[in-house]
Amino acid sequence: MRLQKIIVSLLRAMLFWTLAFFMFAFIKYNGLEEELKIYTDETLYLPILEYYQFSILLGIFIGLFYAVIELLFDTFLGKRMVLGLNILIKSVIYFLLIIVLLSIFSVFIEYQIDIDLPNENGWWYKDAFFWSTVLYFIIASTAFSLLKITNDKFGSGVFINMLLGTYKKPKEETRILMFLDLKDSTSIAEELGHKKYSQFIQDCFRDLNSVLKKHEAEVYQYVGDEAVLSWTTKKGFRKNNAVNLFFAFSATLSKHKNNYKQQYGKIPEFKAGVHCGKLMIAEVGTVKKELAYHGDVINTAARIQSLCNTYKASLLVSQALLERSLITLDYKAALLGDLDLKGKTNKLKIYSITKM
Repeated sequence: MRLQKIIVSLLRAMLFWTLAFFMFAFIKYNGLEEELKIYTDETLYLPILEYYQFSILLGIFIGLFYAVIELLFDTFLGKRMVLGLNILIKSVIYFLLIIVLLSIFSVFIEYQIDIDLPNENGWWYKDAFFWSTVLYFIIASTAFSLLKITNDKFGSGVFINMLLGTYKKPKEETRILMFLDLKDSTSIAEELGHKKYSQFIQDCFRDLNSVLKKHEAEVYQYVGDEAVLSWTTKKGFRKNNAVNLFFAFSATLSKHKNNYKQQYGKIPEFKAGVHCGKLMIAEVGTVKKELAYHGDVINTAARIQSLCNTYKASLLVSQALLERSLITLDYKAALLGDLDLKGKTNKLKIYSITKM
């Protein structure tokens, strides 16, 4: 999964920068050849198509190095370095990268056309083309970073829907909801203290984030030590994602149990309640815009999760979810009975799910 994430990041960066520098060549050179012929006796060093080819190659190389640098910083320095210093160091690296790549490309072009170009040592210092490239890189890099931050903030599916205005008007959908809560959270918080407990929750949700994409889940919201996850029915029932995610998350926590034990003296365990049904989704707010879910399915999923302590269960699901899933192929489903849920007039069949 880690390798897949790295490959996706590399391809995304390379695609973005390839398109970005192709647009740069298009803006700078498109139509220039004809204008030079009309108003002067000068011509471009190369045919316009070759400028496009070189811009695509430049974009691929910059995208490759850009992705590697971002990955290294996120992996090894992201949590230790303050944001301002992080940006400053990366800016210096990118600046040097542009000098090196443009110098190499100018030598290559010089060899291709057999014309002496101004690329001697320090050529970039007074070169207008270099500084226009740097300015364009800064603008494109800012746009790329903002897209990444926005995508991380809302989640890829949510961001695209907000971009397209899918939920400008309230829309009814059938969704799967999972309420995921830390077991014994009160006693752990008292023992660790609020500062260390906050770091503990951060690490737990970081492990949760590592399994979200594989199981096609969206984060609806984080509330204290609780996470509310959401799926469309298509994604949630496909490959049994809605149930598999819980056990994948538990396995990830277990894999890192020595780290948790060493750092916090506690090994986290989570409990969850899952339900599906119709709800309304709408964009709310103007200052801090987000998607809001409205409907009985939300309260029901929360009530199901609250029964985990009563029945000493880790995962409880409703009959509505069980009937449409493939739980019985990999897991054992035990009926707890027709249970009364707080605030509900009708009883609901609830099942405890365990691994076979």
